[in-house]
Amino acid sequence: MKRLAVLFFIVFSLSPVFADYNRFNVPDSAEVRRELTDTWFTESVELLYGRRPEIRTNYEGRRFQIRAEENDTDVFIYVSPETKIPVDVYSRSGVETVIKTEYPGDISGSWVLVRNKITGNPVSIRYYFSADSDVFVQISPLGRVSLVDMVIFNNYASRGVQLALPFSSFYTASFEQLYEWTRSVIPWNYVIVSPEMYHSSLQMIQVIRENLPSIVFADDAMYDESGRPVSVLTGKERKKTKKDSGKLSLSNAGFVKWVVDGLIYPLTGSYTYREPLLVPTVTFKSVGLQGIIDDKYDLSFALNWTRNLAAASLSVYTNKKYLYKDSGVDVTIEPFSAELINGTIVNTAGYIKDTGYAVSKLKAILYVLSATEPSFCYLAAIRSTAQTVPEVRPFNNCAVIFPFFDSGGHFDCTVFENAKELSLPYFMQRYKNDFVHLVRVGTEDRFFPQTEE
Repeated sequence: MKRLAVLFFIVFSLSPVFADYNRFNVPDSAEVRRELTDTWFTESVELLYGRRPEIRTNYEGRRFQIRAEENDTDVFIYVSPETKIPVDVYSRSGVETVIKTEYPGDISGSWVLVRNKITGNPVSIRYYFSADSDVFVQISPLGRVSLVDMVIFNNYASRGVQLALPFSSFYTASFEQLYEWTRSVIPWNYVIVSPEMYHSSLQMIQVIRENLPSIVFADDAMYDESGRPVSVLTGKERKKTKKDSGKLSLSNAGFVKWVVDGLIYPLTGSYTYREPLLVPTVTFKSVGLQGIIDDKYDLSFALNWTRNLAAASLSVYTNKKYLYKDSGVDVTIEPFSAELINGTIVNTAGYIKDTGYAVSKLKAILYVLSATEPSFCYLAAIRSTAQTVPEVRPFNNCAVIFPFFDSGGHFDCTVFENAKELSLPYFMQRYKNDFVHLVRVGTEDRFFPQTEE
């Protein structure tokens, strides 16, 4: 009886159900693909053209479609999991929602083999595992070894990392095997997400939303440490107009301060002081154009403002006084080595000291930050080109950015600027030719921003 039990354990532990387990709950087609190597994956391209799509089921009962599509140069063999999509059908009698069965080629769990149309040789294999289809791992052949890339919104977190495995290994490799083979050589921490980690960010977003109707925009407007309306530039008390009655009046910088004050107030009973927020964090050469203009116009206003606000928040939450230069609040990560631009891979610049990142990279940067720093939001200082002097790029505006992953694992981001809620695509389009400098601020459930009584 004991020998039988041991034999049963050995056989059972080798079954495909266990072999294709993966910790990310990604639909895995490895069992299905084991039966396709000699046909779809390696037979002549001419034979592929005559093949109709097939539906096959793995041991868990998950259905996958195998199909071939082509473009001018390549053939794409998809092994894609079934998904149900609600679709609104319009008719004379009204709108009816029906459930449609689809097999998207870039959904989580999809596996794609690319073959050259002329030679039939393999070009690459792509594993989709994220709720965001622009995040994937790609394998390419190089002689007897393979090269692996990790791509996040057209940016390469890893590129051409060599694996001592033949390309054919990935015809049948499960997603779990892919992870185990590459876990020490590509940054999986950039893409492993836990949606339950963003409660404090979502809490703050909701509180800010609820308060937006009671805020009006006003130039040079903020509230001081005691909650009195004052000028950002002078600190002098300002008078509110009748239209502001019953509402808070805030400028661009005043609004960002209002958000950070909502974090600080529960611990201190007061808000941030104005003067420390204006302390310079950048020094320009006095003989240069930037230095001459900065003496008059403060080119780094928003950069200084956001850096000093972040340092103030850190000081309160650590019970230790931090000046900006010792705080480490700047976001300076360099997660990407290259970028795909119009189909061409180019080496790319990342963080630039005292300037930040090109806005075009913001989505990918925030994705990585959200995955690796789930308990932070970010104050953004926008560096734009001066209309009258193109050589000068002042930091005039600032915003608050909350990146997070929703319950389905999709990346999302909420931006607040000038007491308005913006989508990330809108924000990026608005500042598409500019740079954005980020500083991190911890998010908290205890968030009580000032309200007008």
